[in-house]
Amino acid sequence: KARIKILVKETGPEAFRDKVHAEWEKIKDGAMTLTDAEIERCRSFFTAPPYRELPETSPELEQALASDLLFASWYQQNVRPHQRSGYAIATLSLKETGIAPGDISAEQMNFVADLADLYSFGEMRISHQQNLVFTDVEKGQLYALWKQLSTQSLGTPNLGLLTDLICCPGGDFCALANAKSIPIAESIQRQFSDQALLQDIGELAINISGCMNACGHHHVGNIGILGVDKKGEEFYQVSLGGSAGNRTSLGAIMGPAFAQEEIPAVIEKIVAVYREHRDPGEAFIETYDRIGMTPFKERVYAKAD
Repeated sequence: KARIKILVKETGPEAFRDKVHAEWEKIKDGAMTLTDAEIERCRSFFTAPPYRELPETSPELEQALASDLLFASWYQQNVRPHQRSGYAIATLSLKETGIAPGDISAEQMNFVADLADLYSFGEMRISHQQNLVFTDVEKGQLYALWKQLSTQSLGTPNLGLLTDLICCPGGDFCALANAKSIPIAESIQRQFSDQALLQDIGELAINISGCMNACGHHHVGNIGILGVDKKGEEFYQVSLGGSAGNRTSLGAIMGPAFAQEEIPAVIEKIVAVYREHRDPGEAFIETYDRIGMTPFKERVYAKAD
């Protein structure tokens, strides 16, 4: 029970907030205050990569985008702008269907390490979303990078989409879990295997935890899935409306839990309600905030005729 949420529940939100404020009053103007001088001192320990002076656009990149639709899909979904002209941030999705989310083999890791040396000044980061990030890639080298990644099943173009879900190890590997998580993730990914559909659905975060310890952060997923034990059987509680973004919120439980085999259809119904009710350009969480739980709950729990 080493979770702050347990402490908050036991002490009560108001009492916990008062303790935090009291502690803050003690330290806010103390020795740990970060001054501009201290920030600059810390900055001096970090050396910027030896960037080249590059134009913002790259003829090689533009040609590749025009000639290779698969690469264009990956670029659109997995590449983000960089503060430095001529560079980009590339995310390597570890969410290929059939592989545990966030899993990567030793051989793949050695391969990726070599690519980081070639394309990202030897720097690679691991994201909260269980993916790998190359932080400093020249735009003109993105196509070559993607082709190499594709040879090792590391070029999946789904960053931020429904199949880019966060998932704990669950009952397959964790003694604390009430239920398996990885098979749930795979069943959802197989249900939503069409790339065009994923692009149409747009940004949607699904988080899966195998127990209340919430290592998968299900409570802040747009769609959260929590494994529970019901008389020795594995069931899954579904919540909606969670967000770890700028408008942070905890998801609300829809209702009674579902059996494992029901989950893909449940997610499909939830997505269908979103697509029917969304306004142009509206993400799932925005639609949920606007229309609330009721339309989703009515569809999911509707009895068949």
